Amino acid sequence: MDKYKLKYKPLGSIAVLIEWPKEIKRDILENINVFKHKILADMGEYVLETVPAYNSLAVFFDTTKIKYSSVVTDLKEIYASKDQKLLTAYKLWKIPVCYEPEFGLDLSDLAKAKKMTKDEIIKIHCSQVYDIYFIGFLPGFLYLGGLSEKLECKRKDRPRAKVNQGDVAIAGNQTGIYPRTSPGGWNIIGNSPLRFFEVDQSPPCFSVSGDKLKFVPVSKKEYDRIKEEGESGVYVIESEVYG
Repeated sequence: MDKYKLKYKPLGSIAVLIEWPKEIKRDILENINVFKHKILADMGEYVLETVPAYNSLAVFFDTTKIKYSSVVTDLKEIYASKDQKLLTAYKLWKIPVCYEPEFGLDLSDLAKAKKMTKDEIIKIHCSQVYDIYFIGFLPGFLYLGGLSEKLECKRKDRPRAKVNQGDVAIAGNQTGIYPRTSPGGWNIIGNSPLRFFEVDQSPPCFSVSGDKLKFVPVSKKEYDRIKEEGESGVYVIESEVYG
């Protein structure tokens, strides 16, 4: 499993921050997730939580049971292990998005900037399969990798004071979905009727790091139906197992 030269740093007094090369790519994501699951399997009695990011993994441990120096030693031994028998099944989530003008507030401007039609933007956006690297910024905000270079664009010069829950947007080489109403500076191209974070559910977010995601265009009529079924608790997000 020791494909990369990792750095181990203290994160306060209760965690170790493990760092990979500062790149965003699928191979590093997979290496982080294999390591994470091995840690939980081998050190579960000491570990309180693991938090992945694009190229790092924070491991929070119980200081009443183990010391920092011992944690780092154990982590290095686990990473050096050649045992990769631990496999995890992930899911591909199919997320409905309505790209109608009332939702795609910046779609026309993006199409003009890219010298494409709005339909071409939508087709490219929905043709990709995105990797879910981690969840953060806002509860339920999915950091996705895999945006086509054709759609890369800068953030808005003046962020909006209010971006609606479910807004699907693009900035830089990323696309994402705002899980709740908040300020935001990304270019909004559509809206999903789903809820991406439910504090009363376990787990509160349906996806995990390592899952994949695909956007599926829907009409306004379909959007309204899905939103109503979601609010009633009967809508089930379409997904399939992979890996």
